Amino acid sequence: MTTAVYPGTFDPITKGHLDIATRAARLFDKVIIAVYDTPGKKLMFSTDERVELVQQSISDLPNVTARSYTGLTVSFAREAGAQTLVRGLRIGADFEGEFEMALMNKNLAPDCELVCLMASMKYQFLSSSILKEVARLGGNIDDLVPKPVIGAINAKLKAARKASKRPKKKI
Repeated sequence: MTTAVYPGTFDPITKGHLDIATRAARLFDKVIIAVYDTPGKKLMFSTDERVELVQQSISDLPNVTARSYTGLTVSFAREAGAQTLVRGLRIGADFEGEFEMALMNKNLAPDCELVCLMASMKYQFLSSSILKEVARLGGNIDDLVPKPVIGAINAKLKAARKASKRPKKKI
């Protein structure tokens, strides 16, 4: 059985991510979407929330699962029994970053291969960061994320607006 790991922050998962996961699911017997626990950047969703959103979004892909991880991606892949890492590429800048990471991963785990899938044309521009900014500014993201994510983002934004309207305590 060939197992692949598709690692990322997935904050949140987008239809671009789902496109890559769906295509990887056709290539491998098992795909694990590996949600990185501590990326060192400000996130909208907790790790548990991100894993749950991924699980809800992949419910129609029987050979795809979601798990969180910490540490090195290649260590997680070894522990999961994966021989391959899957990554999506959108633009030229993605290639440079992925190439650098691939070389380091190959140094750390020579037996682990990397498969890069080109993003579909309709998702070339899509990133979780841009998506969250558009949502914060009131733009329509319905065609860019799976249905479970729409409600989750709206709830987060509503809570943030409510929190920002609370009067500040004077010291």
